[in-house]
Amino acid sequence: MGGLSGASRGEPLKNPAPPVRNRVTRLLGVDYPIVQAPMGYIARAQLASAVSNAGGLGVIETSSGELDAVREEIRKMRDLTDRPFGVNIAQLFVRDPGIVDFVVDNGVRFVTTSAGDPTQFTRPLKDAGLTVFHVVPTLRAALKAIEAGVDGLVVEGGEGGGFKNPRDVASMVLLPLVCSKVDVPVIAAGGMLCGRSMAAAFALGAEGIQLGTRMVSSAESPVHEAFKRAIVESAETDTVFLNRYQKPGLRVIRTPHSEKLERVDYNVMGELGNVLKLYFGGDMQSSVAISGQVIGRIEGVEPVAGILAGIMREFYAALEELDTRYAAG
Repeated sequence: MGGLSGASRGEPLKNPAPPVRNRVTRLLGVDYPIVQAPMGYIARAQLASAVSNAGGLGVIETSSGELDAVREEIRKMRDLTDRPFGVNIAQLFVRDPGIVDFVVDNGVRFVTTSAGDPTQFTRPLKDAGLTVFHVVPTLRAALKAIEAGVDGLVVEGGEGGGFKNPRDVASMVLLPLVCSKVDVPVIAAGGMLCGRSMAAAFALGAEGIQLGTRMVSSAESPVHEAFKRAIVESAETDTVFLNRYQKPGLRVIRTPHSEKLERVDYNVMGELGNVLKLYFGGDMQSSVAISGQVIGRIEGVEPVAGILAGIMREFYAALEELDTRYAAG
C-alpha cells in the first residue's frame, strides 16, 4: 500500500494547475471539479482526504452500512484535511431514515444520494442547509431528481464500475442527453479517467467528473495490491456486466469466477458477502472486483495528488490544442 504524498498530508502542490471556476467548484468549494466516487469500504478517510487535499472533493461512503465506522472516518477527515469533503447516502443499502440526522449531526455540508428515490432525502437534506447531488443512470431519473429539488446531478454512464442500471447507457449518449434537458450543474461519471476525458465531458455539457476505478488503483487506496495489480494489468475488454436481468446491474473485473456469474439467471448480489476478502485480503476469486471499463487505460499505481495534477495539466492542454487546431481564423 502506497504512503501518503506531501499533498495528501495537506502540503501545497508545487506549480499547481490554475483552479477551475464554474458552478461545480463554487458549490463544492474546491479548486478542481474532480470528485472521488463513494466506493463501499474503500472510500474512507485515507483516500478521501488525499483527494480533498489535492484540490478535488473526497467523499466518504455509507454503502457498507457500517455507520459507526463511517462516523469515525468523518472524524478522521477533520484531522487529515481542512478542505471540503462530502458523504454519499447509498439508499439501496442505507434504509434508516435517521441517516439524514446522522449526516447533519456530523457537520457534513455536501451529499450525493444514489441508488434510490431522490424524493426521499433531498428535501430534508436541503432544509438542513446541505448541497445535494443525485446520481442518475437515465434521463427519466435525472428529471425526477430535478423535480425533487436537487442542486446538481452525477450522470453515470454504463461503462463505469459498480452498481448500474441493467439497461445501461454509455456516457457518450447519456451525458449530452441529460445536459440538454436540465439546467443544474452536472458531474460526469463512467469512463472518466484523464484530462482528455474531462475535456470531452465538458464539451458534452458537464462541469465536473467523478473518478472511481482510478481512485481504487491509487497509492492511497486501502485495497490489497492484488486488486490494484488486476486493474493495471487488465485490458479494456476485461470487465463483465452481471445481473443483466436482475437489479441492480453490476460491472466487475473479468475473472474465471465472474465469467461464470455472467451467465447465471439468479441475482448475484450474494456474491458480495466475501468482498472484504477480495478488497483487503487479495483473494480475487472470493468475490467480484467492482471496476469500470477504464481499467484498460490505467497503466500504474500513482499517488492521488499526482493523478489530479496530471488530469488538470492534460485538461488545459487538451482545450488549448483544440482551440489551436479548430478555432475559426
